[in-house]
Amino acid sequence: MLASCQKTFITLRQHRHHLRSWGNERSPLMVLLHGWMDSSATFQFLVESLQGDWRVVAPDWRGFGDSDWNQGSYYSADYLADLDALLDHESPDAPVLLAGHSMGAMVAGLYAGIRPERVRALALIEGFGLPESKPDEAPGRYARWLKELRQPPAFLPLASLDLVAAKLIERNPRLAPARAAWLAEALTRFDAGSGQWVYRADPRHKMVNPVLYRLREAQACWRRIACPVQWVMGGDMWDHPMAKGVFDTLESRRACFARLSEATVAGAGHMVQWEQPEALARVLETFFAGA
Repeated sequence: MLASCQKTFITLRQHRHHLRSWGNERSPLMVLLHGWMDSSATFQFLVESLQGDWRVVAPDWRGFGDSDWNQGSYYSADYLADLDALLDHESPDAPVLLAGHSMGAMVAGLYAGIRPERVRALALIEGFGLPESKPDEAPGRYARWLKELRQPPAFLPLASLDLVAAKLIERNPRLAPARAAWLAEALTRFDAGSGQWVYRADPRHKMVNPVLYRLREAQACWRRIACPVQWVMGGDMWDHPMAKGVFDTLESRRACFARLSEATVAGAGHMVQWEQPEALARVLETFFAGA
């Protein structure tokens, strides 16, 4: 097991970002990127399961965990720029071992094609892009976005951490109760005003994205990736709502990666790092050690 987690704050692009880090400064660097409505805490059990000597760094994306929130909407290009700034801070002179989960994997996959010289090896965990959008969707998306700017979404307060943990287990049935309780506290904070718990994430992340997802643009980025790529899928990967729109084009997405290997983690759904962190750790260590 790596050394205990260190928590720090750094400023990237005028935003204060919260980082979790583990391990020795002189060990090989592994950067982990979390998914939507999650935080860097999502990787705690994975890091505890690593057997090798690593330096692991995981940021909270802007608007998640303990990082600063935006004043308005959130856009994918900002995450690319934040990642670029983070790597300049953590490894200015050498490419890194990069792994992302879900939204974090989608950002990592684009980045590795845009800045191929900055990524030594790439692991995409349950993050193979979004369902392709259609131009005809644009008017409705823009209209909904304008409405949500006037009436931003909000989270309902949560009566107890036990309730949060129960919700996590309901969505991820193989999540151990002790781990669910730990995550419930890590993903929420106590609001003294209401006397209840609230999610740490900015609820404006729930706003519709007015920018359509264009699969051909993502594929153009993927084709420029120079490093080896590891896809990691949960054995029940198609339990995630987004997966249904990806399945029909999976072969064309797979064909974009010149040096692709794949691994399936049995007994896991979308949140592989929660339900089977030990197995995921073995997959990542084997892949990254080979790179």
